[in-house]
Amino acid sequence: MAHAHIDPRDPHPAPAPQLLCDARALTAHAGTTAGALWRLAEPGRQLDANLVHLPSGERVDTHVEPDLDVFLFVVDGDGTLGATQGPQALAEGSVVWLPHGSARSLAAGERGMSYLTVHRRRPGMQIRTTPPEPWAAAVPD
Repeated sequence: MAHAHIDPRDPHPAPAPQLLCDARALTAHAGTTAGALWRLAEPGRQLDANLVHLPSGERVDTHVEPDLDVFLFVVDGDGTLGATQGPQALAEGSVVWLPHGSARSLAAGERGMSYLTVHRRRPGMQIRTTPPEPWAAAVPD
C-alpha cells in the first residue's frame, strides 16, 4: 500500500485525525438539562455530529428528516425509539439507522438517555436569485 509523502514545509498540510471529546465524561455530568452536550464544529468537515442528552421523561416528538440518513448511537442511559413498525427499546450501546424519509421519535427512560447522532453535513444557506414571476413580465405600454 502506498503512503502519501508528508512535507513538513507544506503551507497547506492535509487535515489530521484529532480526539474531539470524552463522551462518557460529558454524559456523566449531563444532569436534568436537555440538549446538545457537544457538537462537531471543525472547519472543512463533511459530517455533522451531536452528542445529545434527554433527561428522564423527556422526548423528541415524531418528525421526518426528508433529506438525510442519520446514524444514532446510545452512549448512556436508555429509552424508546418510536417508529412506524412500533416502539423499539434502546439501551447503552444501541446502534440505530434512521433512513431519510422515515418518521421517528425518541423518549428517554428512567435514567435519561444520551446519544450521538452523525449525518452528512447540510449545505450552508445560499443566496439565490429568484426567477421572475409570470405576472411580472413586461406589459406593453
